[in-house]
Amino acid sequence: MKNELLREITPLTQNDCFTLFKRIKSEFDFPVHYHEEYELNLILNANGARRIVGDNTEEIDDLELVLVGSNLQHSWFNNKCTSKEITEVTIQFHKNLFDDKLLRRNQLSFIRVMLEKSASGILFSKETTQQLTTRIVELNQKHGFDSILELMSILHDLSISRNMRILSSPAFNTMAEQFNYNSRRIEKTLDYVNKNFDKSVTLGEVAKLANMSEVSFSRFFKQRTSNTFMDCLTEIRLGHATRMLIDTTTSIAEVANQCGFNNISNFNRTFKKRKNCTPKEFRESFSGTRIFI
Repeated sequence: MKNELLREITPLTQNDCFTLFKRIKSEFDFPVHYHEEYELNLILNANGARRIVGDNTEEIDDLELVLVGSNLQHSWFNNKCTSKEITEVTIQFHKNLFDDKLLRRNQLSFIRVMLEKSASGILFSKETTQQLTTRIVELNQKHGFDSILELMSILHDLSISRNMRILSSPAFNTMAEQFNYNSRRIEKTLDYVNKNFDKSVTLGEVAKLANMSEVSFSRFFKQRTSNTFMDCLTEIRLGHATRMLIDTTTSIAEVANQCGFNNISNFNRTFKKRKNCTPKEFRESFSGTRIFI
């Protein structure tokens, strides 16, 4: 769990708005970690490196820009990268830098939505990254109020950009932080599923819980979440499974059993389809990257 990972104490003080680090280095040497602050990470010349954000792990190319939400575990590793001039620009800012009431104003609504999505990590498109690289790199040349205006401008341009991609599965983090459907029925259903994901959960019982017919509930759930109930149940189970694969040495068969999959074959097949790797490969990709404190 979180206390088994490195909690980074950033140099950002309460008197600061944000901090920026720019490094040119030959390797990635920081373990998987998390911190309360938001982090925008621009990485250049690191083709073949591996990124870990939540339960997502991918090999990257020579240009990428990622926004990591508060308390979401993340890190980058050399993997196949042979570059000796990796450029990394990291911007960290307080999770309460922008007041919630301010973010709910129409003009800032896109930034608010983006920050909410960053709870699972966001990878921006290469086109967006190319357009903003110079501004991000040169942000340290701004001072005082101008620097805050430029940061807000960068965040706004990111928030309205196209083809951003969510990295980590919603179920990996605390469900209450990930789902916000403004529906007591949906919240009641998800609360029930999170307490019973390790058991057999049927559409009939959750529909009854919502006081709806199965057909009505299925339609209602899809409208509110953009997913079928069974797909959502599978995502929740996989989220808990990935957490166990990372944080424990429990056998894969037992992980499958404890997360509600009826057999290991079904678990392996479903995991491979959703994560593009087997549970064994997923666990091995995290090997040696955790620190216990």
